[in-house]
Amino acid sequence: MFTLLHIQKLTCLSLLMGLTVAFSASVEAAPQRPIKTAAEKESAAKARMRNKALLLKKTQLRVSVVPLTPEQKRREREKRRLERAENREWLTLHKRWQPGRLSTDMIWEPLPGEKMSPRLQASLKQVIVELQNQIGKPYVWGGQTPEQGFDCSGLVFYAFNPVLSRSLPRTANGMFQDRTLRPIRQEKLRRGDLVFFNINQRPGADHVGVYLGDGQFIEAPRTGLSIRVSQLSDVFWQDHYLGARRILTEEAVL
Repeated sequence: MFTLLHIQKLTCLSLLMGLTVAFSASVEAAPQRPIKTAAEKESAAKARMRNKALLLKKTQLRVSVVPLTPEQKRREREKRRLERAENREWLTLHKRWQPGRLSTDMIWEPLPGEKMSPRLQASLKQVIVELQNQIGKPYVWGGQTPEQGFDCSGLVFYAFNPVLSRSLPRTANGMFQDRTLRPIRQEKLRRGDLVFFNINQRPGADHVGVYLGDGQFIEAPRTGLSIRVSQLSDVFWQDHYLGARRILTEEAVL
């Protein structure tokens, strides 16, 4: 005979079996997630990249710039003041300089007793044309092409090497010390000679230009200034003049 306890146990067991069957049916009936195609994966990857780029952009916009301290501002003002003063000093040294273009029909007059061949005259004219084309371009330390810009020796290196049978040294002091270049006294200068200067009071030549005749030479001065024609007779250049070398000779040109 079933007691009340037996009836309760049977009822609980029946309910448990019913729940188990219902849960199994619901699991079997749940739809499976479809596998992504290659196109969907690529689209998802692109979306992630776009989101990443947007986050990076927002992060960059949020980067704060640290303001200059009062001491840093004072140093910047003093630096600019010194640069302006130095530029004014350089300008006063070259009052007679007038910008413009050089004449390409210059005649290189030979020294007494010397003969000038058409080949040498053609080499000189080619050099003058190359130098003329660079007037007004900015000085660039280490530059030796029109695309880079020029420093003083880079300008000479660029203009002369195409007409020479050998390459020049790259630096002003290297050219000044080159024993294959003939030393020339200042009163004997002629077009195409190299003129050398010592400006920074260190041993050797630290600046070079090309003599153009009539007391003028072309030079790439320094940072902040452009390639120009200067007067050799100016007090500044005379005070720093070191010597001259003849580079265009019958033996040296191609």
